Amino acid sequence: MNTVHTIKELRNIVAQQRKSGQRIVFVPTMGNLHEGHIALVTEGLTHGDFVITSIFVNPMQFGANEDLDAYPRTLEQDQQKLAEAGNHLVFAPSANEIYPEGMTHQSKVIVPDITELHCGTSRPGHFTGVSTVVTMLFNMVQPDVAVFGKKDYQQLAVIRKMVKDLFMPIEIIGLATARDSNGLAKSSRNGYLTAEERAIAPKLSEIINLTAKKIRQGERDFTQLTHEAESRLRELHFKPDYFNIIDSETLKLADKTTQSITILAAAYLGETRLIDNLTL
Repeated sequence: MNTVHTIKELRNIVAQQRKSGQRIVFVPTMGNLHEGHIALVTEGLTHGDFVITSIFVNPMQFGANEDLDAYPRTLEQDQQKLAEAGNHLVFAPSANEIYPEGMTHQSKVIVPDITELHCGTSRPGHFTGVSTVVTMLFNMVQPDVAVFGKKDYQQLAVIRKMVKDLFMPIEIIGLATARDSNGLAKSSRNGYLTAEERAIAPKLSEIINLTAKKIRQGERDFTQLTHEAESRLRELHFKPDYFNIIDSETLKLADKTTQSITILAAAYLGETRLIDNLTL
C-alpha cells in the first residue's frame, strides 16, 4: 500500500489504474480510523478493484468553536489498519495542498434545503464545507464508486443529492453503522469521552430504539415522543442538540402520513457531540 500527499502523485497513480482497466473505489475520511472506517474499505473491495482512502481533517467543515485543533491525527496507525484491510492507496494531503489560496477565496459547493435542517441548524456552514471538499476530492480521484457510513445520515443524504444534481458519474454506497457491543455507534469522537461518559453514551442509542418501538406499536404523536426522548436524555446528563423524527427521503419532520421514518439525534455528553440514527 502506498501513501501520497500531493494531487499530482494521486492523479498519476489513478491514471495508471484506469489504463489497466481498474474500477476505482473511494473512501473519504478524516482519519483516526476505527472499525467502522475499515468496514467501509472492506465493503469497497467488493465494488471495485482499487480502493483509495483519503485522510484529511477538513478545516472548512469545522465551526469557530469546534474541535479542529483537538481532532486526533493518527496517520501512522491509520496506515497500518488500512494496509491490513487490503486498501491500495492512501491520499493524505495537507490543508495547503487542498486550499492553496486559503478558504476565504475557495469556490464552494452549496446543497440547498436539506443542509439547513438538523445538524445544519446548529452547525451553520458545516455541510457547505463537506459538500465542497467531497466535490474537490471526487474531482481529484474520479472514482467509479464512493462508500460512506450511514451513521452520518444527513451527510449521506447531502452527498447523494449533490451527486444527483451535479450529474456526477459516481455510485454512492451507504454502509450500516458500526457499533460497539453495547450499541454505541463507533465514532472518532468517542475517544473524547471520559470513562464515566462512555458508560452513559450507549443510552442515546437505547432511547432512539425505545422511540422506534413506540412508533412501531402505533404511536404517532411525534411531538410528544420527541419531548419524552429529550427529557430522558437530559435526565441522563446529555444536552440534546436535536431529536427529530423525520421523513427518510425528504429529511423534513414526519407527520401521520409519512411512509418511511428515520429518527435522527445529536446530543452533547460533556464536551463530546454524539450523533446517531435509526430508520424504521
